[in-house]
Amino acid sequence: MTGRTRVASLIVAASMALGATVLWLAPSFAQQSSPGVAGSSASRLVGHGRQLFQQECSSCHGFDARGVPDRGPSLRGVGAGAADFYLRTGRMPLSYPGQEPLRATPRYDDRQIRALVAYVASFGGPGIPSVNPASGSLTRGQQLFTSSCAGCHAITAEGGVATGAAAPKLKDSTPTEVAEAIRTGPFLMPRFGRRLLGRGDIDSIARYVQSTQHPDDAGGWGIGRIGPVPEGMVAWLLAGAALLIVARLIGEGRSRERRR
Repeated sequence: MTGRTRVASLIVAASMALGATVLWLAPSFAQQSSPGVAGSSASRLVGHGRQLFQQECSSCHGFDARGVPDRGPSLRGVGAGAADFYLRTGRMPLSYPGQEPLRATPRYDDRQIRALVAYVASFGGPGIPSVNPASGSLTRGQQLFTSSCAGCHAITAEGGVATGAAAPKLKDSTPTEVAEAIRTGPFLMPRFGRRLLGRGDIDSIARYVQSTQHPDDAGGWGIGRIGPVPEGMVAWLLAGAALLIVARLIGEGRSRERRR
């Protein structure tokens, strides 16, 4: 083998080795670069949320989300769960400070909500809770809802009146919104931490709330699902009225026979 041939062979071998090395390292480079891409995307989302926040929310919560006295509280540390709950249920923004936040059509679309949530979340706080109603217990959920929620929302989750506020109906609440409300404690609702209600408990409560949204009225007429006691009273009133009508008809029939 001549010297030139040897050199050519070495060059070919080195090129093949270099190519194999590049192919072997390519996935690693891709994995290392992907967090940067994801981080850039998250940064753009937070930036968009900051702009939207300053345009739409700063009059009450301040340009730096530290709040404005007598107008709106600080949002630093409230977390993504609280922001997501208030925005997706249309409770924010309010028409005027001090107004009770009630469920309404969301003012922002999904992309805007995600941007605002990302911006608020950048100041720290709990994230959006994960919930899986299918893994919960319906019986356990009913027990927990009865002891912790029914006093305001009614056992049928049809809502009610609490001191200083109106407890909303839960017929439109998603499992995630139920979990967010439990962890956040919106308006006058108490906040339930993990020591009081664990992940499995929230799954069970969410499952029970779902069951109230599409109940099986196997017993007949649900009468608005206002509860067994008032439904029983309505049933007795209707039955009493029916008996009076029957008695009246019987009495009129006998009086006619006497006249004949």
